[in-house]
Amino acid sequence: MTATIDHRTRTATTPARTTRPRPVRAAPARVDARTSHKGGRGIQIATPQLELSTKPAALVLRTARLSGPVFRDEAAELTGLSISTVNRQVGALLKAGLLRERTDLAPAGAIGRPRLPFELNVSTFLTLGIHIGYKVTSITTHDLLHRVVGAIQIPTPIGDSPEQTLAAIGESAHRFLGRWTNRRVLWAGVAVGGRVARGGLVDHPRLGWVNAPVGQVIAESVGLPVSVASHVEAMAAAELVVNPSGSDADQRSSFLYFYAREMVGIAFSVDGTVHTPAGGPPVIGHFPASGTTLLDPNRTGRLEPTVSDTGVVEAAQSLNLAVTDIEGVLALARNGDATARALFEERAQVLGRTVALIADIFNPDHVILGGQAFTDNPTTLPIVAASLRETSVVPGRDVRVSHSGTTVQQQAAGAVSLDAVYSDPLAALGATE
Repeated sequence: MTATIDHRTRTATTPARTTRPRPVRAAPARVDARTSHKGGRGIQIATPQLELSTKPAALVLRTARLSGPVFRDEAAELTGLSISTVNRQVGALLKAGLLRERTDLAPAGAIGRPRLPFELNVSTFLTLGIHIGYKVTSITTHDLLHRVVGAIQIPTPIGDSPEQTLAAIGESAHRFLGRWTNRRVLWAGVAVGGRVARGGLVDHPRLGWVNAPVGQVIAESVGLPVSVASHVEAMAAAELVVNPSGSDADQRSSFLYFYAREMVGIAFSVDGTVHTPAGGPPVIGHFPASGTTLLDPNRTGRLEPTVSDTGVVEAAQSLNLAVTDIEGVLALARNGDATARALFEERAQVLGRTVALIADIFNPDHVILGGQAFTDNPTTLPIVAASLRETSVVPGRDVRVSHSGTTVQQQAAGAVSLDAVYSDPLAALGATE
């Protein structure tokens, strides 16, 4: 069940941790930074891999997640590993507690541990996910199957500095973790808009952040290793987590992930890896959004002010609709208001054209649409599809709506929080001890 914390206003609040975090230093391998924590405990900030790892332990763990309970010989067949390698990895993962054996499912007359099926241990471990949005921040816990175990939402705080905003989010996350004293929380993952640099430093133009120490502040607040990723890339990674199985040909395929809600963005995945450009994720908010009659009342001509939730609300208000937020516009449309419905239909047309143009450049095998601009009003999806077909030069392009639906932000944060465990489970577990 999702609970909502009702903050009185989006005003600055100064939590206990208000000092500016110390600078981080780069470190080798996947861990970008290690710094001293209060009381001498070290913290770690990592860049997530956002890929389907081919390490033996990761392959065995993924097989348990997707196919468990599974026998070792079946795991060897599914992973392509030798039976001896599978036995070693299963033994290590059982010892670490990440897997558990199902003695109740042993075949009659079976002798020896290899004839005991194993599965993912979902009762012991959790991860913490945080999605920092322009207006709303989601805080979630996830089990090793990537399922949401608990969730809250808070208005994204407005502080005098990024550190104050992040400290307030960290305090909320720390209090939330107090509900799970009977579980071991392994890792924290933060998905956030903008550009993420090594050490979890974030540039977020909409929030006015430059080199905001997201990883450092959250790690100090919750006392966990932290991975930080751009949120659209994290959403694309969540698609890999949700549906990595299938044929080898499917795993070698590519997909374009297109996200739209308050912000718009894209990510590209190929060969089971989300591409992370060195210069940051592609920026498409400035793309032209021509041909509007109801949207974009200020005539910016740009995509994000036209199709974002805020843009739709501003357009509705300019047309004398008595609304203050996107939920109000949606309610009017569902109740048959012609103007509100026309706004969403025009947004669907603009989005369809933009998806088509970008897809024609990347030419992916699949296109995945994510974000509430698509999922909150599914009646407009046929308009998106029609606009895409009319614009694209590629006939019959495969376009799908994200598996995550309206929980896409939660699933993105979960994918980041689980990335270290899924990529190298034994190393990740060791890093938390």
